[in-house]
Amino acid sequence: MTADEHLIEHMMNPQNYGKLEDADSVGMGKNPTNGEKVAIYLKVKVEEEPIIEDISFQAIGCSTTIVSGSIVTSEAKGISFSKAENLVSATLGLLENQSPEDAACTEMVALALKASLDTYAKKQEDPTFPMISYHISTDCTPQEEEEN
Repeated sequence: MTADEHLIEHMMNPQNYGKLEDADSVGMGKNPTNGEKVAIYLKVKVEEEPIIEDISFQAIGCSTTIVSGSIVTSEAKGISFSKAENLVSATLGLLENQSPEDAACTEMVALALKASLDTYAKKQEDPTFPMISYHISTDCTPQEEEEN
């Protein structure tokens, strides 16, 4: 399967979409500029370290957000929290060479995963700890639209 075919598959058949009712943690990534947001739900199994046993996402956003959510959650399912942290870092690193409007949706998904991981850690100390939300640092509004 080519990279384009892979992207089209995630666009036409998003993986892991929906609310995970028995989630152990939820985190949110938000775009404060346009109100788009992504929630990532985690079901965690604890072995030597926490493992993402199941994962899902919901999004209020564009198709790029849905595709990014599908890809990131597919990559994160079944991995340890430390590997998930590496996935977040690698994903954000790949965005450094992209334009802000191209990077925004994927950054929002990566930050939602980070927020869910961080929320889980905080809930281990305080079960009443609320959900963490992180705001993206980029803006997905194309420059020519801002000038008009």
